[in-house]
Amino acid sequence: MTWKTLASASNNSLIDGLDRRSFLKTAGALGLAAPLGAISASSLWAQADAPAGELKKIKFATNATAICLAPVFVAQEQGIFKRYGLEVELVNFGASTEALLEAIATGKADGGVGMALRWLKALEQGFDVKITAGTHGGCSRLVALKSAGITDLKQLKGKTIGISDLASPGKNFFSILLHKEGLDPVADVEWRQYPGELLQLAADKGEIHAIADGDPKAYFWLQDPKYLQIASNLDHGFENRVCCIVGLSGSLVRDDLPTASALTRALLEAQDLTVAKPEIAAKAFLPQAPKDKTVEQLVGVLLDQTHGHNPTGSDLREEIRLYAQELRDVQVFKNSTDPQEFAERVYADVLTA
Repeated sequence: MTWKTLASASNNSLIDGLDRRSFLKTAGALGLAAPLGAISASSLWAQADAPAGELKKIKFATNATAICLAPVFVAQEQGIFKRYGLEVELVNFGASTEALLEAIATGKADGGVGMALRWLKALEQGFDVKITAGTHGGCSRLVALKSAGITDLKQLKGKTIGISDLASPGKNFFSILLHKEGLDPVADVEWRQYPGELLQLAADKGEIHAIADGDPKAYFWLQDPKYLQIASNLDHGFENRVCCIVGLSGSLVRDDLPTASALTRALLEAQDLTVAKPEIAAKAFLPQAPKDKTVEQLVGVLLDQTHGHNPTGSDLREEIRLYAQELRDVQVFKNSTDPQEFAERVYADVLTA
């Protein structure tokens, strides 16, 4: 069976019996990759054709330094946004994801993609942003020098972990993992903040025993044989948990549901293309990548993440609920926050309405 055969079957048994994720898994199991211009799994389930006529202008906030967000640039470069009737201006906020989220909440941008464990606390505080889809899993890693002698989370008791900032997704996520391993992430470890470019130096000097950070930096640290990975956000039961999410302004969702739907669908289609042709995403990210990295190396980073994991609907609500519960357990969320009510409040279904 070919990809074309699978796609042509979508109007019959596939749509009746498979969801989008199952379709991708089936294609992957058969070793199929969609060529450029081939129909994507997302478009198979689109409920309407892309709107005709004048393109809707959208400002979309992103972090150009995060390789896991490369599919956003794929959507732009491959004309996916335009096929959904959108003229998208990408606004790069660099590593300042708080500013990115604030821009969406205040209407300076219509949407963006960011890390769930960076955004959820702000959403608990009432930011007017709605989560409409997950984009992928993976990209946070806890690494250490082999010379530190730490290979297990429990060995971090009494140790110091280096982070880029005290509200970082890495700190939040690995606090959750430490808690699950029976450690108190507040009392049993010390979190010490350094500028990102100084984390390795701090480890070399013995000032910290491990580093919690994200890709592509953390991935490439592990290419040096003196480093090892203690944990990531794709293990210890988080293999099928989303890492980054699509956030749209509350006003866009309430006042222009067709555009919110089109934007979300375009991003999901870009994720599908990244899975089928990761080299396209790697090339899209190359101008922002460290200067000594090749397309092949960037493909390696993308393949180490789960770009085929894009939950929506009840699946995404449940993942948000789990994060809310876990963040409450480690004292990031307020004890008074109800995880189920939180998930219902911050998620918006723009795909089936």
